[in-house]
Amino acid sequence: KKTGTEHWWLERHLKDPFVKATKRQHYRCRSAFKLLEIDDKLHILRPGLSVLDCGAAPGAWSQVAVERVNASGTDPAVPTGFVLGVDLLRISPLEGAVFLSEADIADPRTLRMIQSLLPAEKVDVILSDVAPNATGIKELDHQKLINLCLGLLNLSQSILKPKGTMLCKFWDGHESRLLQNRLKEQFQDVRTIKPQASRKESAESYYLARLYKGK
Repeated sequence: KKTGTEHWWLERHLKDPFVKATKRQHYRCRSAFKLLEIDDKLHILRPGLSVLDCGAAPGAWSQVAVERVNASGTDPAVPTGFVLGVDLLRISPLEGAVFLSEADIADPRTLRMIQSLLPAEKVDVILSDVAPNATGIKELDHQKLINLCLGLLNLSQSILKPKGTMLCKFWDGHESRLLQNRLKEQFQDVRTIKPQASRKESAESYYLARLYKGK
């Protein structure tokens, strides 16, 4: 027998227009629409770009990236891009994407594997919809996610091309400004985005950092 909370979640889930659209458009989960909305407005993905998708499972953001950068070469009239997804979890294969499943993005060995798989050892775009295993303690979960994002920022020094882009999810809290300031040190343009597909009650937002200053 379901609890009241479970009933509420299921009812909301079934009424969610993004859940319905996910099934209709064959995306692996509703988070695809967050990236679609961001890219429609801000054009961070273009044919020919190389993309690293961090926390890629189940692969919805990689699906969007494959389409937008033409990673499967379906449009012969535009350049062919490259998409590499990494996650601690297993990711089912996807045409046009390369996946590193059961790999920890924070492990130096994973970085070496990423570099060996990339066409030019560096990428144009780093995407992160990654989330830590939630404890239910808001501040602790916030801190864990900020630390993950700071780790990706350190990683960008090794694998992000000059003038590259980083898009990372964060949960609002007292450390958000620290991450924002670190991003501003490394990128010329940093903005905060909350897509319509992010539920209103969620503390989730995204930092979009563009024009990486690295060498």
